[in-house]
Amino acid sequence: MQYLPNVIFVILLLAGIGFFVKNVSKLKRNIFLGKEESLTDDKPQRWKNMAKIALGQSKMVVRPIAGALHIIVYVGFVIINIEVLEIILDGIFGTHRMFAALGPVYDFLIGSFEVLALLVIVAVVIFWIRRNVIKLQRFFKPEMEGWPKNDGNLILYIELVLMILFLTMNGADYQLQQMGADHYAEAGAFPISSIIAPVFEGMSISSLVLLERTAWWLHIAGILFFLNYLYYSKHLHILLAFPNTYYGKLTPKGQFKNLQSVTDEVKMMMDPDADPYAEPSEDAAVPDKFGASDVQDLSWVQLLNAYTCTECGRCTSECPANQTGKKLSPRKIMMDTRDRLEEVGKNIDANKGEFKDDGKQLLNDYITPEELWACTSCNACVQACPISIDPLSIIMDMRQYLVMEQSAAPTDLNNMMGNIENNGAPWPFNQMDRLNWSKES
Repeated sequence: MQYLPNVIFVILLLAGIGFFVKNVSKLKRNIFLGKEESLTDDKPQRWKNMAKIALGQSKMVVRPIAGALHIIVYVGFVIINIEVLEIILDGIFGTHRMFAALGPVYDFLIGSFEVLALLVIVAVVIFWIRRNVIKLQRFFKPEMEGWPKNDGNLILYIELVLMILFLTMNGADYQLQQMGADHYAEAGAFPISSIIAPVFEGMSISSLVLLERTAWWLHIAGILFFLNYLYYSKHLHILLAFPNTYYGKLTPKGQFKNLQSVTDEVKMMMDPDADPYAEPSEDAAVPDKFGASDVQDLSWVQLLNAYTCTECGRCTSECPANQTGKKLSPRKIMMDTRDRLEEVGKNIDANKGEFKDDGKQLLNDYITPEELWACTSCNACVQACPISIDPLSIIMDMRQYLVMEQSAAPTDLNNMMGNIENNGAPWPFNQMDRLNWSKES
């Protein structure tokens, strides 16, 4: 019976980590359903971007209030969870505050953790007020109804509860240390929990031990729960922001990629020695589908973008099309891509590793042509994203499919392309008549 808590802890730990690993493998499989794309260029710049944007939060502080609060939560949550290492070791070996031997260093660490925990609580409360009392417009777009809104609030509740449990655990521990309870030798500095410790005065040692142990167990169980909740939540960006910023676009934002098959065709047309009537060789590869109509047509980086989306809405709030009342929301493009990818993943799971046509696709069933053609391709959404997500690349690939595979471009665009083909310019005037306006009196 002496080792029963240790055994229970190890089982809980292995179950939590095992389920997380299973979800990560599923996540990796889904991302690599996308087309292969090699991004091995300029590694120093990629590492720099990751350090600056993901670790340094450089694009978060463009909006100072939200940026500062996010940095507090980010830094606090990461640093406080360093203590998880001690909790895990204590749980496995049945010890209590194993790192207390570090002395003054340990005091500094615990004190820092407590201050950060309080700051995280303050930041989380302000975030909740911004969402539910002030009701910032970007959190109340149509795509944020239902689960996305509940998910955002649930994450705040989880973070709040975890920080309160941390301070409660320390407060009870501090009180037990003052009372000279067995196994609670004085260790650590408690600048915050010592303030709330008087709440526990009058409680017996056995009651305080029960309170401290309950908070300890709920804290570590909550962390394991949160770890596994990430896969189902927008908070997956905690893990994916780093690879996403590393593989972010390095070329100028206004530079679009060309299809290699089209480039080869143009080169052949301009080659005076090429035979335009020559049949392709028997071993010539069949050209890929132009553009994208479903998630499998996108690159794995674009699918990584979809999973990394934080649903913060900065992209949509900067989008001129959305601001003028059009249906386009760059955030919705990313959310729809992720939802469709999840649907495809579940289809594969249900069919023993094989995707079976479900009669659906990303185009039309999730994203409408009206949304795609509302985009001005201004790159405001790409510039606004704090973690280098590129909604425009998905929009352009799907437009490409509409134009080159379905000939479904809007009438005005078809007219413009016809004019370019016939007149060498977007306007419906013969080249010989183009300067007639200058002769008018």
